[in-house]
Amino acid sequence: MPTPDSHPSNPLLIDAKPKGAESTPTDLYFTWSDYYRKIEHLAVQIHQSGWAFNQIVCLAKGGLRVGDVLCRLYDQPLAILATASYGGAGNRVRGSLTFGRDLTMTTANLGNRVLLVDDLVDSGVTLQRSLVWLDRHYGFYIDEIRTAVIWYKSCSVFRPDYYVDYLPGNPWIHQPFECYEQTTPAALAQIWQQSAAQ
Repeated sequence: MPTPDSHPSNPLLIDAKPKGAESTPTDLYFTWSDYYRKIEHLAVQIHQSGWAFNQIVCLAKGGLRVGDVLCRLYDQPLAILATASYGGAGNRVRGSLTFGRDLTMTTANLGNRVLLVDDLVDSGVTLQRSLVWLDRHYGFYIDEIRTAVIWYKSCSVFRPDYYVDYLPGNPWIHQPFECYEQTTPAALAQIWQQSAAQ
């Protein structure tokens, strides 16, 4: 867990990597700036493909930021499908995949050309089973679905339609929001207090 002096000049931990964190073949580290640049790259790639979609579905939690940025850029409705498969120590233990009961959306119906987004495709099981879930629950609305992620690992059994980085092997991707999984509101309050005192 970060100590109060881990990020004294950066109280929100906005663009900080853990001390000594360097990317290796087994661990890749990304700041918020890196992360949003990759989402922008993904948006451009989708645009350049010429495919017109009228609905974005993001997988929560990892795909929330990706879906949010894309729905703002493309001015298309966003629906959220809650999924969970990781837990345990450091949130690195893959368990059984769980789906929410329904999509969360503000439109009356789902669009018929759906862009399904997540942050990464690891084993590929989540995206594969999400496509099955969408077909089972909303297939009568959908004519076409394409998938988009930032990171596509070579160990995946599923190949997304759009991706920014192809990663050989199976590196652990340290995303910028991980710091919030490793701290508490009380520890964050201490960081803020120390930063304000400087």
